[in-house]
Amino acid sequence: MVISVHSAKFTNEKETENIREAVIRHDLEHPVVNDADFKIFNAYDAGGWPHFTLIDPEGIIVGHASGEGNYEVFVKAIDAVIKKFEGKIDRKPVAFTLEKSKRKAGALFYPGKLVASAGRLYISDTRHNRVLLTDLAGKVVEAIGGPEEGWKDGDFNVARFSQPQGLLLHGSKLYVADTENHRIREIDLKGRVVRTVAGTGQQVYNNVGSGPALKTDLNSPWDLALDGDRLFIAMAGNHQIWVLDLARGNVGRFSGSGREQLIDGTHAEAAFNQPSGLTILDGKLYVADSEVSGIREVDLDPKGRVRTIVGTGLFKFGDKDGKGEEVLMQHVLAVHAHEGKLLVADSYNHKVKVCDPKTREVKSFLGDGKRGKEDGKAARFFEPSGLWVAGGKLYVADQNNHAIRVCDLKTGEVSTLAIEKK
Repeated sequence: MVISVHSAKFTNEKETENIREAVIRHDLEHPVVNDADFKIFNAYDAGGWPHFTLIDPEGIIVGHASGEGNYEVFVKAIDAVIKKFEGKIDRKPVAFTLEKSKRKAGALFYPGKLVASAGRLYISDTRHNRVLLTDLAGKVVEAIGGPEEGWKDGDFNVARFSQPQGLLLHGSKLYVADTENHRIREIDLKGRVVRTVAGTGQQVYNNVGSGPALKTDLNSPWDLALDGDRLFIAMAGNHQIWVLDLARGNVGRFSGSGREQLIDGTHAEAAFNQPSGLTILDGKLYVADSEVSGIREVDLDPKGRVRTIVGTGLFKFGDKDGKGEEVLMQHVLAVHAHEGKLLVADSYNHKVKVCDPKTREVKSFLGDGKRGKEDGKAARFFEPSGLWVAGGKLYVADQNNHAIRVCDLKTGEVSTLAIEKK
């Protein structure tokens, strides 16, 4: 039996309803305990996230370990325990109702990111494992991939994705951060074909070099940004920024040591914390650094540096407007450049905020801090995860509301886009 103990860092993650959404979003089929007060975490002397403890059928702790990359060790240990207790293990399945069976998916199912251009919306319909193209009225033009998870190149009818996130439109090509496949995919909108341009499908935990794109392992690519032929990748799984050279077909680390810390400095010295959003403004790459609830500024010059705009540490978060170190946000998932400023999806505060990278000032723009789905000038959101501006409108991938919300930037009015189910 696998039991997850959810000992939350963020305030938002301590609420049972929000945990339930995460269970469905990540397609979990085992019990999850809400250990909001860290009682189980402390009782088992957990050393961090993740922490694993193996208990035998007599209730004795066999062993424990913290950190990622322990799969093979635990497989061997579990096999040994099963062999030792063969004949004493109750193999009858434990019956319980899955959370996902209580939820009927609509037109969208946990949309992650989006792009708006030339009268079209491109949406990563993440848990439908597809990329959805609609017009600005919500009429579906094309559905590429899904509904089941998979990895397959080919025409639009056969192509498959696994929980895609970031999107980048470059001419007639749409690049996709195919997160759970640990690959970068290219959708040829004219040729109506999907192909893999980076990644092997294997997950790498820390890679400081570079190599041929199709022979190099990636780790949970989450968002994309483009500078010429350089496709920048928020490599959330190993806390780095990578770059794919589209002309030469090479991919590798651009910035970040791989340590999950808040460190500024040269690209080799700097450290990120599950980067989840990218945008380029005035020749700088800006990063939504989710686990420090901050925004980082990255020089596009390989000899450049990384600086922190807002964010002060892994365990310093909240909801406070202001400047520099006085600013508090909570698990930011997206950043988008607009008119010299940065729009930020302050996901766990259910808000959209505006950041001035020059003055380091942050102000709340949409949302009041409470989850909801209200439209109008007093709009509410539920963990927004993607942002894009086009034609005077701000489009928001409102993840847990399974919706695309649209804000008229002149009036501040928010509406919900009626997307047809397909």
